[in-house]
Amino acid sequence: MSNVLRLRVTPPVGEAFEHVCEGDSVVVGRSSKADLVLSDRFLSRLHARFYRDGDGWLVEDLGSRNTTLLNGKPVATPTRVTAGDRIKVSETTIGIEGFDRAGKSSERDLISSSDSVLLRAASELMPAPERATAASLALLNEVHRALATSISLTELLELILDRAFAHLRPEEAVIFLKRPDGEFERSASRRLPGVSGDFLYSRSLVAEVAEKGLAALVLDAQTDERFAAAESIMTSGVRSLLAAPLLDAAGSLGMIVLSSRAHVRRFAEEDMELLVSLASVAALRIRNVALLEEAVRRRELEKELALAREIQLALLPKTLPEIPGYSLYAQNDASRAVSGDLYAFQAREEGDDQVIVIADVSGKGMAASLLAASFDALLVGPIEVGHPPDGICARLSRRIFVRTPPERYVTAFVAVLHPSVGRLSYTNAGHNAALLVRASGGVERLEANGLPLGLFPVVEYECREVAFERGDLLLLYTDGITEAANPAGEEYGLERLEALLRAHARDPLPAVGSAIDAELQAFAQGCPFLDDRTLVMVRREA
Repeated sequence: MSNVLRLRVTPPVGEAFEHVCEGDSVVVGRSSKADLVLSDRFLSRLHARFYRDGDGWLVEDLGSRNTTLLNGKPVATPTRVTAGDRIKVSETTIGIEGFDRAGKSSERDLISSSDSVLLRAASELMPAPERATAASLALLNEVHRALATSISLTELLELILDRAFAHLRPEEAVIFLKRPDGEFERSASRRLPGVSGDFLYSRSLVAEVAEKGLAALVLDAQTDERFAAAESIMTSGVRSLLAAPLLDAAGSLGMIVLSSRAHVRRFAEEDMELLVSLASVAALRIRNVALLEEAVRRRELEKELALAREIQLALLPKTLPEIPGYSLYAQNDASRAVSGDLYAFQAREEGDDQVIVIADVSGKGMAASLLAASFDALLVGPIEVGHPPDGICARLSRRIFVRTPPERYVTAFVAVLHPSVGRLSYTNAGHNAALLVRASGGVERLEANGLPLGLFPVVEYECREVAFERGDLLLLYTDGITEAANPAGEEYGLERLEALLRAHARDPLPAVGSAIDAELQAFAQGCPFLDDRTLVMVRREA
């Protein structure tokens, strides 16, 4: 039978999720025509495709604007993928989780259907006060007393393991907690002296216990032939195990798993009830301690972000240059504490030429702001040397490629204004089309004529030139403006921006900037702006 491809998709915004490819191919893109539709601003409409080839699977790039990366290398031709590979499409990472044989029973099926396993709703196993056993009462009293003191999350998890070993006598105990991305990780563990090997991690237990809220009791996995395909359990050597979810009113926090191997400690149903009691008391405290620690971390992060924003604002021009016969304006609004957008004005060392740059770094947050600061520093050299826009882009692209991970890149519009002759030379490296509003009312789009910076080690760029006449207005902007969305999910778009510029083309530039901001706020109707908004305007007055 053919293999089924399992993917783990981590988008730039939102939680990671699993996608199972049961057909012969799956197309990834931003368009509704794609099989796997992703909300990713730099993703092409039909970006990449996974397709079956015999017993394996291949990935191919579908002519995307920003290419497809397999383990950090561009996919030039269809390439076979294997478990553990990482595919980067724009800002989304797709991991190859593995290949399941279609029609074959999975480990989860075996565990859920086996007579050697008891699965019970954890809520049904909580004993009523009148029939609580002495052991469960003693355990709960111990835990309540211990939890009344101030305690860190690490200390709390160790205390839970202490009580589990004292009352249930496992050979090994593991606590798995849910991460923000939805995955479960081993947060605390303990084993008896002499016990070795990998700690048990079973996807089926995660699914049944941590996700469904069921308590599990495995009586003897090694003597039941139906566990032969349950690789994680068989290779661990586990004979008997207990698992209970860590549940509170807000949902699942994770699970605690106790296991016995060589000593053949066979757990019973009363042990399962006792573990559920321990887990239910511990869950609320875990949530509270985790929230408190998160609040402390958040306050520290807010301080760091405020400082980072202050430093970043200092990198932007404090004042704009004065160019006889021209007016200039610029503004930057970050969607988060820090921004991945930047703009720069720099005069040549000789002559009156003025270099004008606007750039947008892939990603958001601190990582994007750090690359933006690095980009700003890298700009200075090529500009001072006197390189034209295409030369500046070629050198910047090479340096960004060497200094940053494969998934990081920069879109940029680099222009040189020749004020005395009224000409504009420019290179658009994968950036939004600049708008040149003519004095006559017409609008020209200065479209991209090169790849984003940093995608490849060597890229050649093209320099174009246009006349910049009296009354003409040039607008450079980032896609946080055109991709601002309203409650219906509709984007503001380039056509609305062009119409607004026509209507306000002769207004003072600060008034034009205010008009753009006011119209965006009205269009968004209270929806948050998900991306930074930056614009630069230049108008020839004489």
